[in-house]
Amino acid sequence: MVESWALIVAIGVIYLTALGCIYRILLTYRTAQGAIAWIIGLLGLPYLTVPLFLLIGRNRFGGYVKARRMGDESLTNLLDYFEQQTTSISEPADRHFTDELQVLCSLGRQPFTEGNQCRLLRDGDDTFDALFEAMENARRYILLEFYLVRSDRVGQRIKSILKRKLSEGVEVWFLYDDIGSVWLPRHYLKELSKAGAHVASFGDGNVRRRRFQINFRNHRKLLVCDGLVGFVGGINLGDEYLGTAIDQEPWRDTHCRIEGPAVTGLQLAWLEDWNWASDEVPSLDWAPHEATPGEDKVLILPTGPADEWETCTLFFLNCINNARRRLWISSPYFVPDVQIMHALQLAALRGVDVRILIPEKADSRIIGLAAYSYLAQAAQTGIRIYRYQPGFLHQKVVLVDNRYAAVGTANLDNRSMRLNFEISMITTAAHFVASVESMLKDDFGNSRTMTEQDYQARSIVFRLTCRALRLLGPLF
Repeated sequence: MVESWALIVAIGVIYLTALGCIYRILLTYRTAQGAIAWIIGLLGLPYLTVPLFLLIGRNRFGGYVKARRMGDESLTNLLDYFEQQTTSISEPADRHFTDELQVLCSLGRQPFTEGNQCRLLRDGDDTFDALFEAMENARRYILLEFYLVRSDRVGQRIKSILKRKLSEGVEVWFLYDDIGSVWLPRHYLKELSKAGAHVASFGDGNVRRRRFQINFRNHRKLLVCDGLVGFVGGINLGDEYLGTAIDQEPWRDTHCRIEGPAVTGLQLAWLEDWNWASDEVPSLDWAPHEATPGEDKVLILPTGPADEWETCTLFFLNCINNARRRLWISSPYFVPDVQIMHALQLAALRGVDVRILIPEKADSRIIGLAAYSYLAQAAQTGIRIYRYQPGFLHQKVVLVDNRYAAVGTANLDNRSMRLNFEISMITTAAHFVASVESMLKDDFGNSRTMTEQDYQARSIVFRLTCRALRLLGPLF
């Protein structure tokens, strides 16, 4: 009799929890298809779906939001001060362009700054050479934030430089994502800590605040030295970006180097993440530095699930909807939601040269197959999809006309749009835009153009599989 009552109570708790989850979904859902899928699962299989939802079902990082609202007053003041800096985005001959750029400032709560020097780093060799040089030249502090860190040759070189700089009195703060760096040996981190580095995991953070929010990942990759030089892009700390990893295709990726007041934007994005992970605001020089001899206008755009809006989605929509002649996007993952796909189609229909560059050899079989299902929609409106051939393409780049370019960490998939913390740099600098154009032309030359027949000529089983996997897009 007691066992029967215990079973009834347990079942009641499960269903009450399921109803609570449904209540939360109805209040906070961002896509109807995702909400419907969760509700069906919670009603039909609550024993399986309730724990799954508690682990990966949330779409807003409650703990980070609370930390942002109740965080250190000095951090809030720094963020507000930088946001209120005078922007330099006036385009007298093109009022529409000025408004378009102002939207991006509003999304990221950061200004466009002028007086910067930007340099495109086209591959891993260029990037690591520049990273190593900047760290070697650091005199006061080094801030690192990477999704994935390996203990391979690149990782060991990074550790060696950091330990040497620590011995010279340079302060080091090292932030990593515990899911992306799950295979990083603990002794690697202990060595850095023992040498005097401040080390924190974004996923660990404050356990009391985190509460099962493991689906949110810090996908950002950035480095700042002395507040003067910064780096951002798609490259993590691993040998695969040099093409030297054993039994692995070389990775094609892109980063950029920034010098000037825009580096403050990188610092503040890092600072907010570090504050969440450690409840600490380091006593460093956070004020914007004077402009360098450069003339580049740059915006740093952090996006993530703690934002009031879907900032990453709105960023892509702003780029797509305002493109006039050309829209070239490179992303390793192409699983757009309905609104992004419709915006791409409309851009192509109004005569914009829309090109999507994705890898031939995806690192995720599921996402690679799901991308095939978009071929028919793309071909019908003139969108061209290219598959990069020599190795795995991992870069995240956007080129809008000849007006501006973005390099960062955001992909064209649900995870970047709604679940990951991402960051991009956007610049109107003509020389940088030209460098991105030249780079992408070379990448298109190393790619094959996909056609609708690549999908329609395949077996019905293949097409059904692609369509079925596309339904999982909101969960990727």
